[in-house]
Amino acid sequence: MWIKKMAMAVTLIAATQLASTQILFAMGSDSGSSSLVKTADPSYDLGKQAIEAENWTTAIGHLNKTVEKDPKNADAFNYLGFAHRQLGDYDTAFQEYGKALALNPNHKGANEYIGEAYLKTGNLQKAEMHLAKLDEICTFGCAEYTLLKRKVAEFKAAQN
Repeated sequence: MWIKKMAMAVTLIAATQLASTQILFAMGSDSGSSSLVKTADPSYDLGKQAIEAENWTTAIGHLNKTVEKDPKNADAFNYLGFAHRQLGDYDTAFQEYGKALALNPNHKGANEYIGEAYLKTGNLQKAEMHLAKLDEICTFGCAEYTLLKRKVAEFKAAQN
């Protein structure tokens, strides 16, 4: 009987640790989402698919539905900014990136993309500000920092 109770206790502890690990992975992701575990959102998934297919208008439609349902979804605002930037609508792109960064100032993707948008509009100083933020966020480096750093270097080289 004692062995059976001990086995049940070990099983319960293992299950609890597994659940804790899953939550930690969700929290530690780059998502910028304010919720610990995201529920499935078909609009968000369709928006991401449209982004991957470079169908910016369709992506905007789906992602707008996502933020209507979940106004704290920093990822959706980041992708909205990206889609608007690809369409050349920089004013709206800056607004959407701003919403993402208001929800999560450490959102790596939003910091990278807004930096790229600033470069497209000729604002090197603001781009470098977001590069510095990524340097702070990415203690041991990250792809977003590397990509924006390269874009800043290319921008500076083109100025000379």
